[in-house]
Amino acid sequence: MSFVSRGFTGRRRTGPPGRLPPGQYDVGEGFPVLSAGPTPHTPPELWDFTVQGQVDQPRRWSWDEFRRLPREPLTVDIHCVTSWSKFDTHWEGVSVDTLLAGVVTDASFVVAFSDGGYTTNLPLADLTDGKAWVVDTYDGAPLDPQHGGPARLLVPHLYFWKSAKWVRGLALSATDEPGFWETFGYHNHGDPWRQQRYAGD
Repeated sequence: MSFVSRGFTGRRRTGPPGRLPPGQYDVGEGFPVLSAGPTPHTPPELWDFTVQGQVDQPRRWSWDEFRRLPREPLTVDIHCVTSWSKFDTHWEGVSVDTLLAGVVTDASFVVAFSDGGYTTNLPLADLTDGKAWVVDTYDGAPLDPQHGGPARLLVPHLYFWKSAKWVRGLALSATDEPGFWETFGYHNHGDPWRQQRYAGD
């Protein structure tokens, strides 16, 4: 397993008052790239997104179908478990609420799965009610593969590893199933304001 770390530039800053979680620093204009393994490069015409698992029936969207769904621009702060934060990041994509509209389920948990085999687990409640999106645009441009393009999950209230890059779907379940980093000792939830970096925090 190779690990890629790029993009750490500039001096550490303290960030806007009240918006920097404990133990974090403001990365400024930089946007570090942290990935486990090689970067997938999936052409949009080969990309699709699926909602599956404990649902009344699976849902699937091709790239063109996904792009036609109702879209939202959003500006959010993001916080990486490696201690950097980036403020006022600009994205556009589809709310998870839109993707789950009409889905009948008794599930309480979700595993987001991605190209390259990456997974991360979340309570379903952390993805609904306007808390999460599948985004394909950053700063007004198509999302670059190094940052998760053609599309990534965006869950800004949790540490950024929960915002799965290269996302291809959500598997709903009645039981919690640890994802990639969670099996290596990262915290199961990942709230940056509680410094939930590792198991036991």
